[in-house]
Amino acid sequence: MSWPALYAQLVRVNRHSTSLGKIWLSVLFIFQVMVLIVAAESVWGDEQSDFTCNTLQPGCENVCYDQFFPVSHIRLWSLQLVFVSTPTLLVSMYVAYRNRGDKRRLIQVSGFLGNKGQEEELETLKERKLLVTGALWWTYICSLVVRLLFEGGFMYALYVVYNGFQMPRLVQCNQWPCPNLVDYFISRPTEKAIFTVLLATASSICMVLNMAEVAYLIAKYLPLEHILGSESAARLVKSAILRRPNLALLSGLFRATVQSSDW
Repeated sequence: MSWPALYAQLVRVNRHSTSLGKIWLSVLFIFQVMVLIVAAESVWGDEQSDFTCNTLQPGCENVCYDQFFPVSHIRLWSLQLVFVSTPTLLVSMYVAYRNRGDKRRLIQVSGFLGNKGQEEELETLKERKLLVTGALWWTYICSLVVRLLFEGGFMYALYVVYNGFQMPRLVQCNQWPCPNLVDYFISRPTEKAIFTVLLATASSICMVLNMAEVAYLIAKYLPLEHILGSESAARLVKSAILRRPNLALLSGLFRATVQSSDW
């Protein structure tokens, strides 16, 4: 998996998020992705090869390993990061949809895009920061809720599958084809327990940040939904008119935006 590519995509989307969303991204990549890449993979690299036992019965080791480690910690955490990061792409798709609609309105107002100034206006639309109102607010809230559910679901799965976040030094197995009750010894149990608790703590912090961001968005933006509406977009385009020299072009976009129901 290309973690830098995922990080670049999330940073691009995070431009439209709140300060809590930026903190969440930092916690995700510093305390989860970096720990997973730098340390955890080397600690769990010898997971099955060093799962030693006091019997040489063929097949016993594989059966007992599957009983106590049905899913690798590393694969479970990697899958968690993929699922947790995916809802953020909903915001990216909606922003792309908004930019495409604004580009279409800009082309309708200007008639034909052929000079450098008009191309710069299109780049301004792509790089702007959208206000979290209207449909973008709902999209952002849905992505946070889905992300929170994924985070909590994987935390629960980790706790249930491994019977907690601690790593035992010795496990016993009597599954067939083992001849009797067999003792198995896990390599690096203390290190694995430390990294498991660390990553579980980072996931808990991410869940708290997600809940705080949902509460913040509801408290700040929901009471203003009926007041702002298209006025928020109007103010955004007004500010663009003041910053850009092409007044006639952006003034036409301002009129088209206020009349549009998409805002």
